[in-house]
Amino acid sequence: MAQEYSRTQRIADQVQRDLAQLIQFGIKDPRLGMVTVSYVKIAKDLGYADVYVTVLPLGGKDEETAIKESLSVLNNAAGFLRGELARHIKLRVMPNLRFHFDATVERGRHLHGLIESAVRLENKKDQDEE
Repeated sequence: MAQEYSRTQRIADQVQRDLAQLIQFGIKDPRLGMVTVSYVKIAKDLGYADVYVTVLPLGGKDEETAIKESLSVLNNAAGFLRGELARHIKLRVMPNLRFHFDATVERGRHLHGLIESAVRLENKKDQDEE
């Protein structure tokens, strides 16, 4: 039977859970918006971990600025977060953290809007034919 749930995936899940807690309670930077860790992908050699986050802007900032500032804060705090993760997760090598913005939520919202407009257009066309 093939291995369905690999070691790197189990480590990625644990890193995601612990990192979400650390970001919420461990980083006290006012530039950091509300950050959600949506996905963690770890390299097979455990050399690096790509952390995908979504950001909710706080303080009346526009979304683009909030994303840039939050990613900057997270990438600057990557060493601290890596050290804290190493204390919680017992691994020989703790991966380097690289933070990226997860655009899937935005893409989903855009596609939902396109579908809604197509449905409205189709309903209007059906009403005009009647």
